[in-house]
Amino acid sequence: MVSLKQLDLTDLSVRQVNEYLHGGLLEERPARVEILNPDGLHSIAAGLDTEVDIDILGHAGYFIAGMNQRARVTIHGNVGWSVAENIMSGVVRVKGHASECAGASGHGGLLVIEGDASSRCGISLKGTEIVVGGSVGHFSAFMAQAGTLVVCGDAGPNLGDSLYEATIYVRGSIHSFGADAREEEMQADDFEKVAELLSRAEMNYDAREFKRVSSARSLYHWNADAHQEY
Repeated sequence: MVSLKQLDLTDLSVRQVNEYLHGGLLEERPARVEILNPDGLHSIAAGLDTEVDIDILGHAGYFIAGMNQRARVTIHGNVGWSVAENIMSGVVRVKGHASECAGASGHGGLLVIEGDASSRCGISLKGTEIVVGGSVGHFSAFMAQAGTLVVCGDAGPNLGDSLYEATIYVRGSIHSFGADAREEEMQADDFEKVAELLSRAEMNYDAREFKRVSSARSLYHWNADAHQEY
């Protein structure tokens, strides 16, 4: 067993790195893996199913740490589309900013974005907890079905459009709500939940500064007389 394994994408392909993370990792059992020189490459550390700490040292591309289970992945830079897409468990942390669709369809685990997230953050969320240290773009939490999105900055247009049972908490301003999303009064369990997620995400904000956004549930049943106006 080795304590640290370094994989350099200058010398290895993404396929070779991922093959090690799915095979060699189980044989060598390093406590930590460093992936060097990601240079915007896509699909790094996808489909992991092992308890291990992985540090991606630089900016990365699309679908980083997708389908993650159990692993703790930290990206020391910015990421492209769909970081932690379909995450099942474990923790994915982005030290910089994230592009569109961060945490898309995530079922579990925790996704932390220390900077801003672009549009559709948490789209079709199914149980993951997402904490964004900055702001989120338009249509964030679009069709989010379960889970939580915590936004420490501002939220762009159409927040929570077609929202189901997921809950959104926003510290800053909200440009506009999407169809069926509305602000509701924060309750004691909301403050407790936000404080717990901020602590796990290592964000130093006061839970009392946040607003709660959830579904009005008017889209649960089709209304032929609504003429698509909800």
